[in-house]
Amino acid sequence: MTAILDELKEHGKTGLYIGGSWSSGAGELPVVDPATEDVLVDVGLAEASHAADAVDAAADALGPWTATAPRERAEILRRTFEAMREREDTLAELIVLENGKAFPDALGEVRYAAEFFRWFSEEAPRIGGEVRLAPAGDKRIMTVLQPVGVSVMITPWNFPAAMATRKIGPALAAGCTAIVKPASDTPLTTLAVVHLMEEAGLPPGVVNVVVARGSSGVIEQMLHDPRVRKLSFTGSTEVGQTLLKVAADQVLNVSMELGGNAPFIVFEDADLDAALEGAMVAKMRNAGEACTAANRFLVHSSIAERFTSMLAGAMGAMKVGPGIDRGNQVGPMINERSRDDIAKMVQEAVDSGAGVAVGASVPDRTGYFYEPTVLSGVSPDAAILDQEIFGPVAPVVLFDTDDEAIAMANDTVHGLIAYVYTGDLARGLQTAEALESGMVGLNRGLVSDPAAPFGGVKQSGIGREGSHEGIEEFLETKYIATSW
Repeated sequence: MTAILDELKEHGKTGLYIGGSWSSGAGELPVVDPATEDVLVDVGLAEASHAADAVDAAADALGPWTATAPRERAEILRRTFEAMREREDTLAELIVLENGKAFPDALGEVRYAAEFFRWFSEEAPRIGGEVRLAPAGDKRIMTVLQPVGVSVMITPWNFPAAMATRKIGPALAAGCTAIVKPASDTPLTTLAVVHLMEEAGLPPGVVNVVVARGSSGVIEQMLHDPRVRKLSFTGSTEVGQTLLKVAADQVLNVSMELGGNAPFIVFEDADLDAALEGAMVAKMRNAGEACTAANRFLVHSSIAERFTSMLAGAMGAMKVGPGIDRGNQVGPMINERSRDDIAKMVQEAVDSGAGVAVGASVPDRTGYFYEPTVLSGVSPDAAILDQEIFGPVAPVVLFDTDDEAIAMANDTVHGLIAYVYTGDLARGLQTAEALESGMVGLNRGLVSDPAAPFGGVKQSGIGREGSHEGIEEFLETKYIATSW
């Protein structure tokens, strides 16, 4: 176990957090270590009545929190940032235990997650407005930005700390109150973050946490309450589509960060060593369990054999094992179903003619592990290219012209991120502009930054998180017409 988990258990903080109080809920949910398949702890579950209580608490806290000085709101976020950095090792260990990712990935996530609290602590005092003379000269056009209100946040299991802070940070900075529903696979990290926020002076009701299964009716209860005015969701496109339909009943302000199918384009003039380095980050960060993970490697035919060999060598050399062992680089998948889905996708690709450059097997060991895999000679119409793999699998597809690469890259309903490697800056920028994605990594395998707008186009989402845009997602513009 890790120190912060022991704290949560000792103080009864492994359940629901509503109105500043912790409770055990209406049932128990076992949280499983995917590396050992052992139960870490049973977490309290919410039912619909708890969802109503959480909305009550958030609605009651909204007025006082909105009236709290921006600097005071900011200081709570800043103190939590500092607490997260001071306790980054034990938070990272907690992420490893419930999520399975390798310790270096978990530590990187904690640092990334903490930065959202620092960034939005700096944004809170900078919420602006505008006063200008109307063109007709008959009045002043005044705009003010006000918090949207009670906000429901649904976060995924793959980045349990960062996806929570990326939503909580801007909401609180804007003056909103929040109800967070973490993924049932990884609720402990969110509970630990809120525990630190509580110690940093978080007022009761400003942030509430309900742990629930999708079938419990908890989400529907909250989204149909007229006091809830915002839904922020990160997860699959399929679930996002369902939530959009539910949110339509109350015409909620909605932010969606959904699935991806990222192309990783390697042109013939690319620095292949740099491209390999970027590919390892874009593909293997979090063992490929990321919406930003490179999903399709589109490689120019003249360099495909060499690049595939380099990629297979690098991925095949990665050490697979429990993330708590700091020497391991690839941890398990989140659960048995996810691992089996990956194995099925790979087998179907091989049956359809793809070659195996490395991997393509489930190791004979306890835990939900899958070997890092590179598939060569994948057909452009292979089914695996239409699916978000969410695992350590890199299918390589060949192209011959720039137009062909761009067309293949855009041939998807998703548009979150794309990666481009070339030695020609003009070519890279032209390609970046032609790609249908919300983000592009140009000669970079990592683009995420709290100061940059994160989000996609097409079926990859609505809105942006991080940057100045992140706080605007939790603000409404009010126009006041006046004269003097």
